[in-house]
Amino acid sequence: MFSLLLRNLVFTILQPGLVAGLIPYLLLRIEGKPYLPDGWGSWQFSGVALMILGFSLMVTCILQFAVDGKGTLSPLDPTKNLVVRGFYRYSRNPMYVGVILLLMGEVLFHRSFVLAGYSAVVFTGFNLFIVFHEEPRLKREFGNDWDDYRKRVRRWF
Repeated sequence: MFSLLLRNLVFTILQPGLVAGLIPYLLLRIEGKPYLPDGWGSWQFSGVALMILGFSLMVTCILQFAVDGKGTLSPLDPTKNLVVRGFYRYSRNPMYVGVILLLMGEVLFHRSFVLAGYSAVVFTGFNLFIVFHEEPRLKREFGNDWDDYRKRVRRWF
């Protein structure tokens, strides 16, 4: 179990950490915006609320992948069991929803059109990856269980 938690930690740093952390930071630097603004207003507080919500959702799902799925968030080390409990009862992709909420929180916090565009590109990439890679793999690996789950739960909401 320790090995699985360690692998999840590494993949969390490498994947969502890169997508929702390092790349937005670098884009803000290119845009010339400070990472922490001088003053805080409703935009910043709304952004922080969304970031906390997205981060919490993402971490909860990563832990559920480890506990219920016996795997990680990475396509290199996928789950061995189909995860259908918790937030997965409402969305087939709540971890991605968490990352998008985190990014949207950053967009609000920084009031950045560059981050908004980046978030749209990330969402499009997630959707394409899910449709053309993840869903076919889940169908191959979990067969009828996947079909039943797919019929009950929508891709996003």
